[in-house]
Amino acid sequence: MGLTLEWSNEQETIELQDGWIARLEQLLRLAGEAEGIEDGEVALTFVDDARIHELNREYRGIDRPTDVLSFAMQEGDEPDIIFDEWEEGESDPVSGMLGDIVISLERAKAQSEEYGHSLEREIGFLFVHGFLHLLGYDHQTAEEEAVMFAKQEAILQQAGLTR
Repeated sequence: MGLTLEWSNEQETIELQDGWIARLEQLLRLAGEAEGIEDGEVALTFVDDARIHELNREYRGIDRPTDVLSFAMQEGDEPDIIFDEWEEGESDPVSGMLGDIVISLERAKAQSEEYGHSLEREIGFLFVHGFLHLLGYDHQTAEEEAVMFAKQEAILQQAGLTR
């Protein structure tokens, strides 16, 4: 089955460029390989600052826009939903969906300009960052941040998305 990316564009501010989705699929594969994740689905939604502001306020209690949000399907040791049975040969319906990543393309564009690299690189960075959050990585402490950011950079380097 492999890792799959389902995506949608719910913003009209920034036009999606040819090749961006293929690049994100490549990053998903590389990040999955790095983390030993062979199967699963990630849902990605591109939004504007207003929408991510709403989501950030609603789900995190932070009243401002952000660049990326991740909503893991399974958090902690036990999944939120447990299915008693599924047909033989089907993939486990709980483990199949890793979660949702929401990226503000407006925020990504501003950050790419601020950091002096391409918008494609910034979107790739945010996507890998969001994916690692889905797997349980965080950056609340300096140690956690060092681990997470090193993993992100290694994956981006593999894909040729340098600063």
